Amino acid sequence: MIRIGIICPSEIAFRRFLPSLRNVKEFTFAGVAIASPAEWAGAENVTDKTCASIENERIKAQPFIDIYGGKIFEGYETMIRSDEIDAVYLPLPPALHFKWTKRVLECGKHAFVEKPFTTDLTDTRELLRIAEEKGLAVHENYMFVYHNQLKAIDQLIEEGEIGKVRCYRISFGFPRRASSDFRYNKVLGGGALLDAGGYCIKYADHLLGESARLVHANSYYECEFDVDVFGSATMVNRQEVIVQMSFGMDNDYKCELEAWGSTGTLTTGRILTAPDGLKPEMIIKHNQKYATAILPADNAFEKSIRRFYECLADEEARKENYRVIERQSTFVDDFKRLSASNQSDLY
Repeated sequence: MIRIGIICPSEIAFRRFLPSLRNVKEFTFAGVAIASPAEWAGAENVTDKTCASIENERIKAQPFIDIYGGKIFEGYETMIRSDEIDAVYLPLPPALHFKWTKRVLECGKHAFVEKPFTTDLTDTRELLRIAEEKGLAVHENYMFVYHNQLKAIDQLIEEGEIGKVRCYRISFGFPRRASSDFRYNKVLGGGALLDAGGYCIKYADHLLGESARLVHANSYYECEFDVDVFGSATMVNRQEVIVQMSFGMDNDYKCELEAWGSTGTLTTGRILTAPDGLKPEMIIKHNQKYATAILPADNAFEKSIRRFYECLADEEARKENYRVIERQSTFVDDFKRLSASNQSDLY
């Protein structure tokens, strides 16, 4: 039985991770860690406000224990070093992933990390190096890739339902959130690319296969924030299939796939974010004739946890996950480079 703890009582940990974890018998929930004063604010900056923030974290953590068992660990480091823990789930803001995942690995524990794995390709490679040296599993939680609707769509396209695919379009965006949200904070790893854009790149890679490459990228900023709020990109493969992507965090909500083929078009509206039990709807158009089909429901979070366990148990699965994580981080790095080049050309 793998004893897993959670760093910080985040909303996604309580709402999605723990209910799914219950279904995976190989794991048991050992507890949740709240930050120590020094971890929260730095050793030189502990104030009454810091203590109040930690007390609020304690209040948020209590329902984890009341409903799912385990205990509250006083400090991230305390939990990471504990003999009661074999693996750690890290749903922290992106900029904190490298620091705390590194400590998890250095202490000989496996790491299940919310996307993005890190905010920097060099950091990703450093963590993968440590994990490989120690024989530890790491996993980046892009859970949508495990949802059965992707297989159903792939099969329809392979069977020629829409003819030869000319172009895929992926759109993922959501309305602006409160300005205090970490997504608008550069120090915490905010920005549309690391949030919504990573999903689009991940799915584009799935659609295009091993020869996928990024050929164009743009990021857009607003004066109010020091992070990108909207972006677009194009990826292609050797078969000359194109994926066009648009993403943002100041948009009308969209989570769409359009597959445009020589004889038909397929569209669906919850391709990246289908919750447990939802049967997404798909529309297939042949010229001006429309048909609606229902895609399968699934629990993608549970499947992501199961994939993490496979990596713990099997060396080949573990090594494949290293490759997959580095590939995603490389695409994000390519996006940054291409976007920066385009920005310099404009100005």
